[in-house]
Amino acid sequence: MDVAVTDAAALPDAERTARSVLAAVDRACSRFRPDSELARVERSGARQPVGAVLAALVDAALRIAEVTGGLVDPTVSVAALGYDRDIAALPADLPHRPVVRPAPGWGRVEWWPARRMLRVPPGVRLDLGATAKAWAADRAADTIAARYAVGALVSVAGDVAMAGPAPDGGWRVGVGDDHERPAPGDPVVTVGGGGLATSGTARRTWRRGGAVVHHIVDPRTGWSAGPVWRTVSVAAGRCVDANAASTAAVVRGADAPDWLTGARLPARLVAVDGTVRTVAGWPS
Repeated sequence: MDVAVTDAAALPDAERTARSVLAAVDRACSRFRPDSELARVERSGARQPVGAVLAALVDAALRIAEVTGGLVDPTVSVAALGYDRDIAALPADLPHRPVVRPAPGWGRVEWWPARRMLRVPPGVRLDLGATAKAWAADRAADTIAARYAVGALVSVAGDVAMAGPAPDGGWRVGVGDDHERPAPGDPVVTVGGGGLATSGTARRTWRRGGAVVHHIVDPRTGWSAGPVWRTVSVAAGRCVDANAASTAAVVRGADAPDWLTGARLPARLVAVDGTVRTVAGWPS
């Protein structure tokens, strides 16, 4: 996580706030923690009341699944591809090519938002990681800006949220083709606010039965999305929406530029051969 504010005196408090938000999200929905709130709900198999953070995360994930036509679906399973622990702990090559299936489908999740009650049916797992990271960036930036009366930028592993007044000239954000860390020579864009997210297949990769797989799963197949785009960066009003669009674009493949143009979402797409395409007002 990276945190920036327009008043240096507020930075220590802003950092503590951002850490607190990320810790709350981790406790609510981490799939690597057997004691997370979501893990307990899944184990019960019954309708359970959930806290405010998990409720907001489930709301966001189901809304994103709906607006992307199911292409960003929280019932996909990266664990089935072997990503069942921290990426740094995965073996270099997991044996055997797995048998994968399409995602069960977000419509099977039983959610009563007014009562904050959740049931995850047997055979379904919820992986909120695709939206939770961006949601955390939005929440942290909003909280910092409101609490300390500053402009705030929070980046969580490539998902960037901005709130409050931007610095003079706007926030300058590097856009890296490796998804998380821009390298010298990578483009820099100036952004006044909202969200900017990059999804890509160059990071969080591993081998399974000799095949290279990555963490963006096509819910229609249960396998890693096809090799069309190395990275897709999208700007939107909120980071969670930018993340949804960038992830959906990777899954959509070749028709992603037309889809993003139709949605009026500025985007930069880098093909697997390094060809760059920009759409909908992204600066060339």
